[in-house]
Amino acid sequence: MNTLHHFGAYISLLSRIFRRPENIGMYWRELFRQMNIVGIQSIPIVAIVALFIGAVTALQFAYQVRDFFVPMYYVGYIVRDTMLIEMAPTMTAVMLAGKAGSNMASELGNMRISEQIDALEIMGVNTPTYLVGTKIVAMVLMIPSLVIMAAALGMIGGWMAVVLTGITTSGQFEVGLKSFYLPFNSILMLIKGCIFGFILSSVSCYQGYTVKGGAIQIGEASTRAVVFSDILILIADYVIAAMFL
Repeated sequence: MNTLHHFGAYISLLSRIFRRPENIGMYWRELFRQMNIVGIQSIPIVAIVALFIGAVTALQFAYQVRDFFVPMYYVGYIVRDTMLIEMAPTMTAVMLAGKAGSNMASELGNMRISEQIDALEIMGVNTPTYLVGTKIVAMVLMIPSLVIMAAALGMIGGWMAVVLTGITTSGQFEVGLKSFYLPFNSILMLIKGCIFGFILSSVSCYQGYTVKGGAIQIGEASTRAVVFSDILILIADYVIAAMFL
Protein backbone atom coordinates (compact mmCIF):
# COMPACT_ATOMS: atom_id res chain seq x y z
CA MET A 1 0.00 0.00 0.00
CA ASN A 2 2.88 2.37 0.77
CA THR A 3 4.36 1.69 -2.67
CA LEU A 4 1.02 2.36 -4.35
CA HIS A 5 0.65 5.57 -2.37
CA HIS A 6 4.03 6.88 -3.52
CA PHE A 7 3.40 5.81 -7.10
CA GLY A 8 0.09 7.67 -7.12
CA ALA A 9 1.67 10.76 -5.55
CA TYR A 10 4.47 10.61 -8.13
CA ILE A 11 2.00 10.47 -11.03
CA SER A 12 -0.05 13.27 -9.46
CA LEU A 13 3.05 15.47 -9.18
CA LEU A 14 3.95 14.86 -12.82
CA SER A 15 0.41 15.65 -13.95
CA ARG A 16 0.64 19.07 -12.29
CA ILE A 17 3.72 19.95 -14.35
CA PHE A 18 1.83 20.35 -17.62
CA ARG A 19 0.19 23.68 -16.92
CA ARG A 20 0.60 27.03 -18.61
CA PRO A 21 3.38 29.11 -16.98
CA GLU A 22 2.32 32.33 -15.27
CA ASN A 23 5.50 34.23 -16.22
CA ILE A 24 7.38 32.63 -19.09
CA GLY A 25 10.51 34.71 -18.50
CA MET A 26 10.86 33.41 -14.96
CA TYR A 27 10.59 29.82 -16.20
CA TRP A 28 13.21 30.35 -18.93
CA ARG A 29 15.70 31.73 -16.41
CA GLU A 30 15.17 28.77 -14.11
CA LEU A 31 15.49 26.35 -17.03
CA PHE A 32 18.84 27.82 -18.12
CA ARG A 33 20.08 27.75 -14.53
CA GLN A 34 19.22 24.08 -14.25
CA MET A 35 20.82 23.30 -17.63
CA ASN A 36 24.03 24.86 -16.35
CA ILE A 37 23.90 22.85 -13.12
CA VAL A 38 23.03 19.43 -14.56
CA GLY A 39 24.88 19.84 -17.86
CA ILE A 40 27.81 22.24 -17.95
CA GLN A 41 28.96 21.56 -14.39
CA SER A 42 28.82 17.80 -14.98
CA ILE A 43 31.17 17.81 -17.95
CA PRO A 44 34.45 17.21 -16.01
CA ILE A 45 33.30 14.09 -14.13
CA VAL A 46 31.57 12.61 -17.18
CA ALA A 47 34.65 13.25 -19.33
CA ILE A 48 37.08 11.63 -16.88
CA VAL A 49 34.94 8.53 -16.33
CA ALA A 50 34.25 8.09 -20.06
CA LEU A 51 37.95 8.27 -20.94
CA PHE A 52 38.87 5.57 -18.47
CA ILE A 53 35.90 3.34 -19.31
CA GLY A 54 36.92 3.41 -22.96
CA ALA A 55 40.54 2.73 -22.05
CA VAL A 56 39.70 -0.21 -19.77
CA THR A 57 37.30 -1.71 -22.33
CA ALA A 58 39.98 -1.59 -25.03
CA LEU A 59 42.67 -3.10 -22.82
CA GLN A 60 40.46 -5.90 -21.55
CA PHE A 61 39.23 -6.89 -25.01
CA ALA A 62 42.76 -6.75 -26.45
CA TYR A 63 43.94 -9.00 -23.61
CA GLN A 64 41.14 -11.51 -24.21
CA VAL A 65 41.72 -11.88 -27.97
CA ARG A 66 45.49 -11.58 -28.23
CA ASP A 67 46.04 -15.38 -28.30
CA PHE A 68 43.06 -16.29 -30.52
CA PHE A 69 44.21 -14.81 -33.84
CA VAL A 70 41.36 -12.27 -33.81
CA PRO A 71 42.19 -9.19 -35.94
CA MET A 72 43.16 -6.33 -33.66
CA TYR A 73 40.90 -3.90 -35.48
CA TYR A 74 38.06 -5.59 -33.59
CA VAL A 75 39.23 -3.63 -30.54
CA GLY A 76 38.01 -0.39 -32.11
CA TYR A 77 34.75 -2.04 -33.15
CA ILE A 78 34.05 -3.36 -29.65
CA VAL A 79 34.95 -0.07 -27.95
CA ARG A 80 32.69 1.87 -30.31
CA ASP A 81 29.62 -0.31 -29.88
CA THR A 82 30.14 -0.76 -26.15
CA MET A 83 30.24 2.98 -25.63
CA LEU A 84 27.31 3.70 -27.96
CA ILE A 85 24.93 0.98 -26.85
CA GLU A 86 25.64 0.66 -23.15
CA MET A 87 28.41 2.51 -21.36
CA ALA A 88 27.90 6.09 -22.52
CA PRO A 89 24.15 6.42 -21.74
CA THR A 90 24.00 4.13 -18.70
CA MET A 91 27.15 5.26 -16.89
CA THR A 92 26.40 8.92 -17.59
CA ALA A 93 22.91 8.56 -16.11
CA VAL A 94 24.18 6.64 -13.08
CA MET A 95 26.83 9.29 -12.41
CA LEU A 96 24.33 12.12 -12.76
CA ALA A 97 21.94 10.33 -10.42
CA GLY A 98 24.62 10.61 -7.76
CA LYS A 99 25.65 14.15 -8.60
CA ALA A 100 22.66 16.04 -10.00
CA GLY A 101 19.90 13.79 -8.64
CA SER A 102 20.96 14.09 -5.02
CA ASN A 103 21.39 17.83 -5.50
CA MET A 104 17.84 18.17 -6.85
CA ALA A 105 16.40 16.20 -3.94
CA SER A 106 18.31 18.17 -1.31
CA GLU A 107 17.51 21.54 -2.93
CA LEU A 108 13.78 20.85 -3.08
CA GLY A 109 13.85 19.27 0.36
CA ASN A 110 15.42 22.37 1.88
CA MET A 111 12.85 24.55 0.12
CA ARG A 112 10.03 22.36 1.44
CA ILE A 113 11.33 22.33 5.02
CA SER A 114 11.97 26.08 5.05
CA GLU A 115 8.46 26.69 3.61
CA GLN A 116 9.80 28.42 0.49
CA ILE A 117 7.60 26.17 -1.67
CA ASP A 118 4.54 27.16 0.37
CA ALA A 119 5.46 30.83 -0.06
CA LEU A 120 5.73 30.44 -3.84
CA GLU A 121 2.33 28.74 -3.98
CA ILE A 122 0.77 31.56 -1.94
CA MET A 123 2.20 33.98 -4.51
CA GLY A 124 0.37 32.04 -7.23
CA VAL A 125 3.36 30.17 -8.69
CA ASN A 126 2.71 26.66 -9.94
CA THR A 127 5.62 25.09 -8.06
CA PRO A 128 5.52 21.66 -9.77
CA THR A 129 6.05 23.35 -13.13
CA TYR A 130 8.52 25.95 -11.90
CA LEU A 131 10.62 23.79 -9.59
CA VAL A 132 10.14 20.26 -10.95
CA GLY A 133 9.26 20.74 -14.61
CA THR A 134 12.26 22.94 -15.37
CA LYS A 135 14.60 20.37 -13.81
CA ILE A 136 13.13 17.52 -15.83
CA VAL A 137 13.28 19.47 -19.10
CA ALA A 138 16.86 20.55 -18.38
CA MET A 139 17.94 16.98 -17.70
CA VAL A 140 16.22 15.56 -20.78
CA LEU A 141 17.84 18.25 -22.94
CA MET A 142 21.35 18.03 -21.48
CA ILE A 143 21.87 14.29 -20.98
CA PRO A 144 21.91 13.45 -24.73
CA SER A 145 24.69 16.02 -25.21
CA LEU A 146 26.65 14.56 -22.31
CA VAL A 147 26.09 11.05 -23.66
CA ILE A 148 27.43 12.02 -27.09
CA MET A 149 30.50 13.55 -25.44
CA ALA A 150 30.98 10.44 -23.28
CA ALA A 151 30.81 8.13 -26.29
CA ALA A 152 33.37 10.19 -28.20
CA LEU A 153 35.73 10.45 -25.24
CA GLY A 154 35.36 6.73 -24.56
CA MET A 155 36.59 5.98 -28.08
CA ILE A 156 39.47 8.42 -27.61
CA GLY A 157 40.33 6.73 -24.32
CA GLY A 158 40.30 3.34 -26.01
CA TRP A 159 42.57 4.64 -28.78
CA MET A 160 45.04 6.03 -26.25
CA ALA A 161 45.08 2.81 -24.25
CA VAL A 162 45.95 0.46 -27.13
CA VAL A 163 47.76 2.71 -29.59
CA LEU A 164 50.05 4.65 -27.29
CA THR A 165 51.05 1.41 -25.55
CA GLY A 166 51.83 -0.34 -28.85
CA ILE A 167 49.15 -3.03 -28.59
CA THR A 168 47.80 -2.10 -32.00
CA THR A 169 48.23 0.64 -34.57
CA SER A 170 46.18 3.76 -35.01
CA GLY A 171 45.15 2.60 -38.47
CA GLN A 172 43.82 -0.71 -37.22
CA PHE A 173 41.87 0.97 -34.43
CA GLU A 174 40.32 3.44 -36.88
CA VAL A 175 39.34 0.59 -39.20
CA GLY A 176 37.52 -1.01 -36.26
CA LEU A 177 35.71 2.23 -35.48
CA LYS A 178 34.35 2.31 -39.03
CA SER A 179 33.54 -1.40 -39.35
CA PHE A 180 30.03 -2.85 -39.04
CA TYR A 181 28.56 0.48 -37.98
CA LEU A 182 24.79 0.61 -37.54
CA PRO A 183 23.28 4.13 -37.35
CA PHE A 184 20.51 2.76 -35.16
CA ASN A 185 23.03 2.25 -32.35
CA SER A 186 23.55 6.00 -32.15
CA ILE A 187 19.78 6.59 -32.17
CA LEU A 188 19.35 4.01 -29.41
CA MET A 189 22.01 5.79 -27.36
CA LEU A 190 20.08 9.06 -27.56
CA ILE A 191 16.77 7.34 -26.76
CA LYS A 192 18.33 5.84 -23.64
CA GLY A 193 19.76 9.21 -22.66
CA CYS A 194 16.38 10.95 -22.83
CA ILE A 195 14.56 8.18 -20.95
CA PHE A 196 17.23 7.92 -18.26
CA GLY A 197 17.25 11.70 -17.86
CA PHE A 198 13.50 11.77 -17.31
CA ILE A 199 13.66 8.93 -14.79
CA LEU A 200 16.45 10.28 -12.62
CA SER A 201 15.19 13.88 -12.61
CA SER A 202 11.54 13.06 -11.92
CA VAL A 203 12.32 10.53 -9.19
CA SER A 204 14.85 12.84 -7.52
CA CYS A 205 12.47 15.80 -7.64
CA TYR A 206 9.64 13.73 -6.19
CA GLN A 207 11.80 12.65 -3.26
CA GLY A 208 12.77 16.24 -2.46
CA TYR A 209 9.40 17.86 -3.17
CA THR A 210 7.47 15.55 -0.84
CA VAL A 211 9.99 15.37 2.02
CA LYS A 212 8.71 15.92 5.57
CA GLY A 213 10.68 16.49 8.75
CA GLY A 214 14.08 18.11 9.08
CA ALA A 215 17.71 17.82 8.04
CA ILE A 216 17.86 14.07 8.64
CA GLN A 217 14.86 13.46 6.40
CA ILE A 218 16.43 15.60 3.66
CA GLY A 219 19.53 13.42 3.78
CA GLU A 220 17.39 10.29 3.61
CA ALA A 221 15.46 11.71 0.66
CA SER A 222 18.72 12.41 -1.20
CA THR A 223 19.86 8.85 -0.58
CA ARG A 224 16.55 7.43 -1.79
CA ALA A 225 16.72 9.63 -4.86
CA VAL A 226 20.08 8.14 -5.87
CA VAL A 227 19.19 4.54 -5.02
CA PHE A 228 15.76 4.52 -6.67
CA SER A 229 17.02 6.39 -9.73
CA ASP A 230 19.88 3.93 -10.27
CA ILE A 231 17.60 0.91 -9.86
CA LEU A 232 14.98 2.29 -12.25
CA ILE A 233 17.66 3.28 -14.78
CA LEU A 234 19.04 -0.26 -14.83
CA ILE A 235 15.54 -1.73 -15.15
CA ALA A 236 14.76 0.68 -18.00
CA ASP A 237 18.08 -0.25 -19.62
CA TYR A 238 17.09 -3.91 -19.66
CA VAL A 239 13.59 -3.17 -20.98
CA ILE A 240 14.94 -0.97 -23.79
CA ALA A 241 17.51 -3.61 -24.72
CA ALA A 242 14.82 -6.32 -24.79
CA MET A 243 12.55 -4.15 -26.95
CA PHE A 244 15.04 -2.83 -29.49
CA LEU A 245 17.84 -5.38 -29.60
